[in-house]
Amino acid sequence: MLKEIHAPRGSKLNTKGWAQEAALRLLMNNLDPEVAMDPQNLIVYGGRGKAARNWEAFDKIVSSLKTLESDETLLIQSGKPVGIFRTSVDVPRVLISNAQIVPRWATDDIFLELERKGLTMFGQMTAGSWIYIGTQGVLQGTFETLASIARLDFKADDLSGKWFLSSGLGEMGGAQPLAAKLNGAVAIVIEVDPEKIRRRLRDHYVDMSVESIDEALKIKDEQIREGKCQSIAVLGNAATIYDSLNRRHIVPDIVSDQTAAHDINVGYIPEGYTVEEAKAFRSRDPEGYRKAVYASIVKETKAIIDMMRAGSHAFDYGNNLRGRAVEGGLKDAFKIPGYVPAYIRDLFSVGSGPFRWVALSGEPEDIYAIDDRLMRDFLENRHLAKWLRLAREHVHFQGLPARICYAGYGEREKIGLIINEMVADGT
Repeated sequence: MLKEIHAPRGSKLNTKGWAQEAALRLLMNNLDPEVAMDPQNLIVYGGRGKAARNWEAFDKIVSSLKTLESDETLLIQSGKPVGIFRTSVDVPRVLISNAQIVPRWATDDIFLELERKGLTMFGQMTAGSWIYIGTQGVLQGTFETLASIARLDFKADDLSGKWFLSSGLGEMGGAQPLAAKLNGAVAIVIEVDPEKIRRRLRDHYVDMSVESIDEALKIKDEQIREGKCQSIAVLGNAATIYDSLNRRHIVPDIVSDQTAAHDINVGYIPEGYTVEEAKAFRSRDPEGYRKAVYASIVKETKAIIDMMRAGSHAFDYGNNLRGRAVEGGLKDAFKIPGYVPAYIRDLFSVGSGPFRWVALSGEPEDIYAIDDRLMRDFLENRHLAKWLRLAREHVHFQGLPARICYAGYGEREKIGLIINEMVADGT
């Protein structure tokens, strides 16, 4: 029987307190069809990042949250409830630990064996911790990375007249085309799964879709010539297309990748296969499938390095593409710089980092009211105000309305107190 999960809205409690209610609504929001990549299999994003270990565990978590007292704490181990303890009103209502394995045994094979036995799950970062808010969750981080490239590499205020090549339009990689557009660049993003392209078009994270790289390049040239910055999804395989562009000496201004390369078992599709063909291949011959994945990752990564040598500004976006390429035999994969040391560390070094909030009411107007208040109270932070204006104009809410922004040291506390005040006085 198919389940369709939606978080409750409004002011009616389904639990014994708002802390428990928040956990319940956020868990369920993670599995909303607008939010999750594969909700029927409890997969939220990132290849196989799950919100709960299985449906039995999900149902037990929900029932536990509904009966949890305001001085009790629910313990979740890798997507399964394992205990409720009397604690205090001043401690968290839920404590979660996902996929913890003693380092000696922390290998792909052992993890997969434990997963098959129903003893663990891959929680990603915000899937198993119940605070995924859709593609918006990574949008500003991608926006800030590209803005730093404009400032540091091109000595410019934005990326007007530049083009950005990347791959992966999953729940996280799907932020790339809009982030590039907000920085003024034309984005060409390769994606092998037509369903992921459809979702990004639906949610307005990409402007158009084509089925050949040559068509995308033609549109890109027209956009740059006319001073525009539409984003383009290309149905195809990253390894094949990157290698083709490299052989043709076509050099993007910026190149990256945000496929699920961290997961060689189900996340990355080897070249020459559709999504359905890849599923059959991995089921029939798991080891052969992994070898094919490694070969494709090496091919793609080598093309990125060659593009970098030819003048592209390349960066790894934290999906372990370089690490997998090294495992596949490409020794110089780490010549590609990581995005944090290259472009984001300056923000982190002054205490600026991502901060998110969710309207449990389900009312978009609650998010807009907070936007308005923050733009008034943070007039001195022009960057934050600019981001809130851009997000309000371009971000399509998925599931419960939410907002994310980079806020500085002390600013996150101030934002939290402002929101508390607004809730208390009903504004």
